[in-house]
Amino acid sequence: MDIAQLQAFLAVAEELHFGRAAERLHVAQPPLSRTIKQLERELGTRLFDRNTRSVRLTASGRVLVDGAREVLDAIRRAEVVVKAADSGEVGLVRIAFAGVSTHHLVAQLARVVRQHRPGIRLELYSQYFAQPALRKLVSGEVDVALGRWDAVGDGISARVVLQDSLVVAVPDTHHLADRRQLSISELSGEGFVSLPPFEGSVLSDRLRRLAHEAGFSANIVQIAPDTQTALALVDAEVGCHLTLASVAENVTQRHVEFIPLNDQTLDVDLRLAWRTEDDNPALRSVLTLVDEALPLSAAAR
Repeated sequence: MDIAQLQAFLAVAEELHFGRAAERLHVAQPPLSRTIKQLERELGTRLFDRNTRSVRLTASGRVLVDGAREVLDAIRRAEVVVKAADSGEVGLVRIAFAGVSTHHLVAQLARVVRQHRPGIRLELYSQYFAQPALRKLVSGEVDVALGRWDAVGDGISARVVLQDSLVVAVPDTHHLADRRQLSISELSGEGFVSLPPFEGSVLSDRLRRLAHEAGFSANIVQIAPDTQTALALVDAEVGCHLTLASVAENVTQRHVEFIPLNDQTLDVDLRLAWRTEDDNPALRSVLTLVDEALPLSAAAR
């Protein structure tokens, strides 16, 4: 059986009249009759009892009606899904993101995608640091990455989605805790809690750069595996921690003060990245929604 045979069979079964069925299918009656006879030969049974006055379904024909409808309905659903996928209405987009400040942005993006493209499914992968997220993007494991990178490499496009700045987290008992801003040089004698430098953390790099430019080497008293742990160590008065203004806005640490730095350094803006040549229509739909989900991205490009 093929699709044309099933369509012809259903038209005759529902009309019980070859002339009306032919008009419905926009074909001549003789080819329609030949199609039904060919289907009956292939199945080895009569599907209709017909004479000059009437057409009736046989027992075999009645059994075939539901199956034929199911097959044609499945084909129509498949056609709809394929067209929707091609237009970016449905599909899968995998997102890797890194850092405390990315969590609410990912949530905002998921909300907007759900509102405007409910057929697109998002798979989310949380990373401690930005470099692993970028590696997943380059290798094709994910379609989008959110993180802070000084360079993203060939074949990768990126846009700024959050402009950010550096702050220093200190315990509220620290002698500088009441300052409105400070310079890194004022912390030359302090101990620092740092993120792992081997993971490519932009904050570890900025701490090293700023200290070097101020004429000292940062005294790292403790390596923390992630930002939340680093801030807990600051709370416990283990040391100071160089972090981001967006982190300060997204965490609650009762005994920690966040003081803006007035030193100039390379930016620490959050970027959204994707493979430039990726032709996934669902990804393109998500990228068109980024400006609505993350309003700063339009102004910060």
